[in-house]
Amino acid sequence: MRNLIGRKLKNRYQIYQHLGDGSTATVYKATDTRLSRDVALKVLLQHVRETTRKRFFQEATAVARLNHPNIMAIYDVDDEDDLHFLVIEYVEGETLTHFIPSNTETIVGIGQQIARALHYAHERDVIHRDIKPANIKVTPEGVVKLMDLGLALPKEAKRVTAEGMIIGTPAYLSPEQAQGHTLDHRTDLYSLGIVLYEMSTGQLPFSSDDIPALLLQQVKQAPPPPRLHVPDMPSALETVILKALEKQPARRFQSGDAMADALASVLTQPAPTDIKHTTTQSSPIADTKPRRPLRIVLADDHTLLRQTLAGFLSERDEFLIVGQAADGEYALQQTLEHQPDILILDLNMPGKGGLDVLPQVRALAPNVKVMVLSGRDEDWYIMQALRAGAHGYILKSAAEKDLVDGLLKVSRGMMVLGDGVAQKVVGGMLRGEFDSAQPTGLTEHERQALVYIAAGFDDFDICMKQHVTQDALNQLFTSAMLKLDTKDKHSAALQALRKGHILIDEVLAVQ
Repeated sequence: MRNLIGRKLKNRYQIYQHLGDGSTATVYKATDTRLSRDVALKVLLQHVRETTRKRFFQEATAVARLNHPNIMAIYDVDDEDDLHFLVIEYVEGETLTHFIPSNTETIVGIGQQIARALHYAHERDVIHRDIKPANIKVTPEGVVKLMDLGLALPKEAKRVTAEGMIIGTPAYLSPEQAQGHTLDHRTDLYSLGIVLYEMSTGQLPFSSDDIPALLLQQVKQAPPPPRLHVPDMPSALETVILKALEKQPARRFQSGDAMADALASVLTQPAPTDIKHTTTQSSPIADTKPRRPLRIVLADDHTLLRQTLAGFLSERDEFLIVGQAADGEYALQQTLEHQPDILILDLNMPGKGGLDVLPQVRALAPNVKVMVLSGRDEDWYIMQALRAGAHGYILKSAAEKDLVDGLLKVSRGMMVLGDGVAQKVVGGMLRGEFDSAQPTGLTEHERQALVYIAAGFDDFDICMKQHVTQDALNQLFTSAMLKLDTKDKHSAALQALRKGHILIDEVLAVQ
């Protein structure tokens, strides 16, 4: 395209400066001589494809309805001879690229403005589809302006790209964009999450010179926690970024305002409380949503149950699942790595169970609240968990609302005992049944399992001999280890021999 500097379009727009070139248009600075103000002219390149031309005019349609201080305004669309152009608000300042990396206050301030602007656009059924630093400008006064809505898609607009076509900038694409799926407003929130990640760490969460590999990372690979790059980053900011980068849209923030609110809470701390309560009935305090999503590690060896629970909690703005584990050892590792607000802990898991690692969690991560979620309703298990430092104990048969209510209460420093648990604790204490720290003895099934261990049998053979599943055998071992105060099944067998719970003759007889 020829240089247009010095030309006056429509006998009104005097062009005097070249601002930049894009893949489909050239941008000039001009003076609107009729209104005596500076504007930007976005001039469509000649000989572009018809779909590009349609998207160019679609931008005007999309943005014309938007009137927001953080969204660049489009004043007019016009043409002269063979030139088609948009007349756009001229914005002084730098693109967001100049703010990479930034401190927490800057990230929060800019991020809130972007999220609020997106919320405004989304409420009017406009999706940006190309959120990236180059399309965001910051004025000298610190005001954010979303620009370049060339890919913005009004809800009623006729699609100008083929179904399944990938459109946008690969490094900032949402998983659904990378797969060519139908988009909704949450695609912009994912892209904003990548922008905030880059502002926080100076790096992109996913990077590759090979575009197919990059798209695969967006779809399949979890982002490295930002605090691996910036250890002193506030955990609350990391929480916001990771929730925005959830692969499933239902697990992200569900609106720009929700994301902005979470960002606002990064610079504030919830007021402390020492209020105690012993039930999971609703209360005004528990029903108040946290100022930021509660970061949760979920430990349970039943994969289906764990994934179902993770999905349920992630669909709520109050929670963010930052780690999962199928055994106690990994639950401890995940807790120490992520320092969540709450560890949801099952008791019976292979290897180290919940009761084994609970004291370690309390000692090594004292700020982490522990909510036991178990199918074990025996008095002894409940009291052992509470003595080991659990902040709550809820049965897996509890209603979903009771679990949510319990987690919110635990996060505020309350003791939570679920329905059926509180009655057992109070009743047991009144009867004096919890005076002893140990149960009365091994069951016959537990005792026989230890006989086989002492005789050198492996788990498969013991399952065959006792006609039980591996899960059931693990529960037998866990229970025996708890009763004998040992850390593994082999130590439990040795302790049982020493205490006379099993006899050497029994061991020899089964060999």
